[in-house]
Amino acid sequence: MRLISIDRTGFAAAALVTSADDGTELVLPVIAAGNGAGTGSTVPVSMNDLLDDWQFWAERLKAVQAEAAPEDWRPIGDFEVLAPVPHPRSVICIGLNYRDHATETGAPIPTQPVVFAKHRSSVVAGGTAITLPESSDEVDYEAELAVVIGRRVFDVTPQEALRAVAGYTVMNDVSARDWQARTSQWMTAKSFPTFGPMGPALVTADELGDARGLRIGLRVNGETLQNSSTDEMIFGVAELISHLSQFWPIEPGDVIATGTPAGVGFTRTPPVFLRDGDVVEAYIEGIGVLRNAVVRDAEVPTGALHGARA
Repeated sequence: MRLISIDRTGFAAAALVTSADDGTELVLPVIAAGNGAGTGSTVPVSMNDLLDDWQFWAERLKAVQAEAAPEDWRPIGDFEVLAPVPHPRSVICIGLNYRDHATETGAPIPTQPVVFAKHRSSVVAGGTAITLPESSDEVDYEAELAVVIGRRVFDVTPQEALRAVAGYTVMNDVSARDWQARTSQWMTAKSFPTFGPMGPALVTADELGDARGLRIGLRVNGETLQNSSTDEMIFGVAELISHLSQFWPIEPGDVIATGTPAGVGFTRTPPVFLRDGDVVEAYIEGIGVLRNAVVRDAEVPTGALHGARA
């Protein structure tokens, strides 16, 4: 299944998305627990609501999708699409987790995951412009597989860890390299408003398994700058969840960005940084394309960077 979040009069509502025979994307908003499409309920449900009770919703949504009448589905253009998880509980990131990326930076291959955080207020949807801050001239891109958590786990083994995964999406871990170079802590350089594009949809774990063997890449203005496979990950999804869960409980609504492959801008000769007017497309096989324009001096929205309220 594919899930998105949409703005329903200021509320970030979860919705199913599918493709019609002609390729048109169609959307079915999810309504309150126990009521499927066509039962008369109009109470919307947020993505965090689904993730908080994912064991129930993972099965319920299959029935909702199967039982929905054709007229219940509406074109995606009728809605403002938000990030799939517009209000993550936390965004946990993994650095240097692709062999090819670690090699291009000259760093040794990590023997344990390199962990840092990204402020959740940086999360925006595909289609929202990445705003270049006045204080940085070295804003870089990073295509990443993001894991969306749907079950609380603590101190789990890798063999148990995948049960926590609700699904996967694409994230662009936008980074101000000049700020990143000023400190050993990376969070500030990666948490500017709009530095966490996420989308285009959440694809449930039953479709992608452990997310190994997927093509992952990124284009800027149509030129492919990253082109790799999730097989290049040093630590897979199960290992990452197990490792993180040794230190704190991993909660529904958490998002884990699993690292980026080779081809980032600061390692190139000459370096390639994002500029006003660029269009960035991060993509992962089986999930889709996350597309964002880049702007300088844009007015950054306040109070609703994730989209609508939860």
